[in-house]
Amino acid sequence: MFLVPLAAAAIAVVFAAMLAREFAAKRRPYTLLWAIAMACYAVASAMVTLGVLGRGGWTEREYAIYWALGAVLNVPFLAGGEIVLLFRRPWVRWATWLVLVFSVAYTTAVLRGAPMDASALAERLPSGKEVFGAGTAAQHLPQVFSYPAYFILLAGALWSAWRMRGHPELRDRFVGTLLIAVGATIVAAGAAFAASGVVVGFIVTLVVGIAVMFGGFLRAGRRAAVPAAA
Repeated sequence: MFLVPLAAAAIAVVFAAMLAREFAAKRRPYTLLWAIAMACYAVASAMVTLGVLGRGGWTEREYAIYWALGAVLNVPFLAGGEIVLLFRRPWVRWATWLVLVFSVAYTTAVLRGAPMDASALAERLPSGKEVFGAGTAAQHLPQVFSYPAYFILLAGALWSAWRMRGHPELRDRFVGTLLIAVGATIVAAGAAFAASGVVVGFIVTLVVGIAVMFGGFLRAGRRAAVPAAA
């Protein structure tokens, strides 16, 4: 059982490393944000691996890391990368980083003092509602950060579709951002499995979603072909 989330972590690590290498070589800001998002997926998947090993459940630290990186912060970094890709202005880049830094700081502060239900942590894949309690600040973190970021991803894909009208050179960027949005949707659909405690379904959607998103990263980062001069 633990090999499934471990595979998701390994895939995300490879993707994050490739994106980080591309950033180091070409200094494209959106690739750094996407690399961070993939690193979040990797660490969250690793925490799921530890949680399902059957050694008495989750520790509070494992679940807090999983919740922060897998349920709250990964999608904002994806959306931040898309914003920086689509709106290539310095002020947009700095504003995006400011929002992301605030998101990380607020999430860390909330989870640091959040009490957790020990009986819920003993389950194989407990939901945030079970662990933190319904209506708590920690349980609502995805609604504060991840959900709005997801809709930004969708809006970016639609905006790209509008922008590419009559501009074939923007097709790769459109298809890439669309795949990123589709991949994020697949991962988000895994929340239904997580809520019902179906580990395999949750991790399979995670693996498939990560693979689709990475394909989007590669496609969006392509340079448009320039017709040869006659």
